[in-house]
Amino acid sequence: MKTFDYARADSPEAAVAAADEETRFIAGGTNLLDLMKLQVMTPAKLVDISRLDLNRIEDMDEGGLRIGALVANSDLAADTRVRSRYAVLSRALLAGASGQLRNKASTGGNLLQRTRCYYFYDTASRCNKREPGSGCDAREGFNRIHAVLGTSEQCIATHPGDMPVAMRALDVVIVTLKKDGDRRRIPIADFYRLPGDTPQIETVLYPGELITHVELPPAPRGRQIYRKVRDRASYAFALVSVAGIASVEDGRIASAALAFGGLAHMPWRDPAVEAALIGQPPSTEAFNAAADALLTGARGFGHNDFKLPLARRTLIAVLRDLTGDAS
Repeated sequence: MKTFDYARADSPEAAVAAADEETRFIAGGTNLLDLMKLQVMTPAKLVDISRLDLNRIEDMDEGGLRIGALVANSDLAADTRVRSRYAVLSRALLAGASGQLRNKASTGGNLLQRTRCYYFYDTASRCNKREPGSGCDAREGFNRIHAVLGTSEQCIATHPGDMPVAMRALDVVIVTLKKDGDRRRIPIADFYRLPGDTPQIETVLYPGELITHVELPPAPRGRQIYRKVRDRASYAFALVSVAGIASVEDGRIASAALAFGGLAHMPWRDPAVEAALIGQPPSTEAFNAAADALLTGARGFGHNDFKLPLARRTLIAVLRDLTGDAS
């Protein structure tokens, strides 16, 4: 690990004032410290935000919840309001890591997890995300866990999170504080970036911008499911995951929100998938049409070709559970 400067902030304003392009904020450090030990990330300065007053879950006037960026994943998953009104989020959090990691990992930090691409972690390998312009060894390498949607010539890495997938289905808003003192409210649909020609830029955050809260809208109607397919039942990253919310009225699907993990550089949500379902009776035909919409433009890179049929089967299984269709 390379040497770095350290500062402890006593307010969000002090944290952003102390930050620059070579600075990283640290709270639980469950991802950042690993990357620093491997010298994948070498910030010149860490600003410790772990003692800021951002660790509460508060009711909002319109019926949603305001979650502080420092709320631990274990506390968020266990909150009775989250468990009863946002079951998909609680289940995603519980699927995401070991109990020890959930006790340390923060809500804001979880949103900013870096990819678990083998080549990103191996500093002897070429990786455009770690070293722009160096190349991407994953494309012709062992790419079993890699993306099949939204890829580019520069990068085929996947987003590793579970919580952000559920939050994408729930349409959360991410609240931030910028260095100039302005606050932003960023819909999660606009928060992440596809790799394109700049895979090293993963979100729309400016240098030194701090996530302070996440806002959950009022609880959605219908059933909620989070399903994660992985290599082992214990702590492992998703090969495919689905966060699903749907309601059925008068024998037809009245609403649907579906987000996917393990398939792309970001939590993936395609309006065409939901459009293929809404207004249709629950059926194998409708579910296959949704899967066709999801996989339009999908491409495997050899070792991860299996993700295409796996994504179809997982989506159909989730839709059957959501709608009560046993066909």
